[in-house]
Order: sequence, then C-alpha cells, then structure tokens
Amino acid sequence: MFAAFTGRFGVSVPTDELSVWVDQDLCTGDGLCVQYAPEIFEFDVDGLAYVKDGGGTLQLTTGSRAEVPAGLRLEVLDAARECPGDCIHVLRAADGREVAGPDAED
Repeated sequence: MFAAFTGRFGVSVPTDELSVWVDQDLCTGDGLCVQYAPEIFEFDVDGLAYVKDGGGTLQLTTGSRAEVPAGLRLEVLDAARECPGDCIHVLRAADGREVAGPDAED
C-alpha cells in the first residue's frame, strides 16, 4: 500500500508524504476527523468538515488539499478509515494514488 516503518511500540508509521481532502457532498458532519486530527480538519459554519493549510487557514474551495505533516499521518489515515461518510481522501504525494478513503485499493 505505502512505505512504512515499525516504531518502537510496534506501530506501523507511514513514511510517504501524504495530502488529504474532504468531499463535502459526502460529509455527514459526524466529527470523527476533527477528533482525530484537529490540526488538519475543522468544521465550517455549514457543519461540514474541511481541511486546513499549514498555517491553520480553513480551505473552503471544493477539492482543496492539505499536506499531512509526518507526525499526523496515522491520525489522518485513521480518520479516513473511520469516517462514516466515507468522504476523506488521503493521497500519496509522489503519485497521487489514494491510500485511504473511498477510492483506495485494498
């Protein structure tokens, strides 16, 4: 799926650079993503989740992507896997392949 190393507690940590975006047409406003990674995801006044850029600015343009800092990769991947709306797309930066989300290959 993607390159990873195993940390000292046996947790597999992805080493690939990742980006993420949210499909607001599918977002249920459940909030798991905001709980997993509030540095990356935030609700707007419409009750839907959006990504934030590296400076913390909410990206309201449809399809806006945010880079995922190395220290938040597991949280963002978990958010995508647990999202009830199946609306979070996590892409490998090197080739744009979706590694988590509705279009990811198992």
